[in-house]
Amino acid sequence: QVQLVESGGGLVQPGGSLRLSCAASTSTFFTWDMAWYRQAPGNQRESVATISAVGTTSVADSVKGRFTISRDNSKKIVYLQMKSLKPEDTAIYYCNANIYKQGTYWGRGTQVTVSS
Repeated sequence: QVQLVESGGGLVQPGGSLRLSCAASTSTFFTWDMAWYRQAPGNQRESVATISAVGTTSVADSVKGRFTISRDNSKKIVYLQMKSLKPEDTAIYYCNANIYKQGTYWGRGTQVTVSS
C-alpha cells in the first residue's frame, strides 16, 4: 500500500526558510516520479516542483531560484527546500507520487504559513 507522509510545515516569517519532507512507505520509491503541489485558500492546486525517478527536476516559475526539490532514495524521502519565503507561498503543500502502471497518490498535506 502506497503511503506518503509530509512533514516540516509551520509558521515562518517572510524571508525565512523551511524544508518539507515526504516519506514514502515502500521500497519501490526509487522508481517513482515525485512532485510537490500546493493549494492556497480559494485557489486550485498547483504544481510547485517535480523530480523524476532518475533525478530530473523542474520548478514552477513562481518559485524558481527559491525552492529546490531533491530526493534520497535510500531513505525513501523527497524534500522541498524553500527559502526567501513570501506571504503568497502560504498554502497546504502536498506530496505526489506518479507510479508507473499504478496511478497517482497523494499525501495529506502540510500547512505552510508565511506571515510576520
